[in-house]
Amino acid sequence: MEKLMWLVALVNSFIFCNAILELTGTHDIEGTWKSSLTLPCVYVPSQDFVQQTVIWTLDRDQNLATVFRRDSSGDHIMLSLYRGRVSVPKYRPGDVSLEIEKLEITDRGHYTCKVTWRAQNNSLLTKQRTTTVKVVKVAVTKPIIRPGNLGFTVPKGARTSLTCSANGSPPIIYRWFKGEPGGNAVHVSNHAVLMFDSLQTSDTGKYYCEAENKASSQVIQQSDAVQLTVRDLTKPATTVSSSEKKANTTAKPVSERDLITTALATGSDVQVPETHEVTTALRKTGLPLYLLILIVVLCAAVVFVVVAVVLCRRKSKEDNPYEVTYQNTRNDARRQTCSGVNGRCMYEEGKPTVKNNYTSQPVKENEYETISIKENIEYKILLNAMESEYEVGDVQ
Repeated sequence: MEKLMWLVALVNSFIFCNAILELTGTHDIEGTWKSSLTLPCVYVPSQDFVQQTVIWTLDRDQNLATVFRRDSSGDHIMLSLYRGRVSVPKYRPGDVSLEIEKLEITDRGHYTCKVTWRAQNNSLLTKQRTTTVKVVKVAVTKPIIRPGNLGFTVPKGARTSLTCSANGSPPIIYRWFKGEPGGNAVHVSNHAVLMFDSLQTSDTGKYYCEAENKASSQVIQQSDAVQLTVRDLTKPATTVSSSEKKANTTAKPVSERDLITTALATGSDVQVPETHEVTTALRKTGLPLYLLILIVVLCAAVVFVVVAVVLCRRKSKEDNPYEVTYQNTRNDARRQTCSGVNGRCMYEEGKPTVKNNYTSQPVKENEYETISIKENIEYKILLNAMESEYEVGDVQ
């Protein structure tokens, strides 16, 4: 009974180990010439088993050769044709896939992944899996042009690029042309990326690229042409309509001699038209916003000052509405009359011509006495002056 139980446990552990250490991958895989390819070979690691060796072999035309070997001493590439092109992951437990770079036609064949483990009882367990590889050449596809970060419209002096991208078996040869396919295009580059370090207005135009590889078809594929526009930001772009273009044209002058010659030849009356040259200047003058604001503020300040001055003058006139002018000259106080007898002139006192409009206001008694005294004094002064003048006139 104990032997039976031990046998059952051994069978179960064997089945469990086989299930854990089963290699998985792909039976058939197709790779593209000059591209990279990964041959999958993966298992689930177990603590009871330690990986000892990993061997990849190639069977081509019934010739068996070891390509790769991993053991306690490290990784070894056994065939010189694969050195620098094959590798197996080191830091992914359970993954022993074979990675091949730059596939060649001679890389086709049957690849076998063989893994050996050591159990805790020092027994060895080996599993293997075979994958068939085919290497084909794929013709290049129609290329696509992709612009740089600035797009197809770029300012003058900027740095940009155009990238030609195509699919197919490498190596793919690219060629760049300026112009249109089928036209007078100019060859400008042999790289996949067309670089412009400092764009100039002369770089404006249409560009297209070609792609070619060494597939059996040997077909050259051309992309669609794209328009690259270089803008000069120092000169504002102006759009001129068709009517403005006609207005900008200058009429070609016709000489009178030609018209007279035509008239004599045909016998018709021809009038000499006047030549007019129509020119329009599309000049656009613009001022910065801060200058416009400054001009408006200055104009408003000037208007304010003028209005203030006018109001002040009106107010001063309203405060002094009346002006009294006194004319008390000798010629106004007397009138001179001359006669032809004895050449003498007589002086008569003239009547005052100035009329004063006074309003009657109540006056105190003391004010009456003051006014009468002032009038008597002024009258005596005036009378004395007149008598002195009469005396001088009599003496003469």
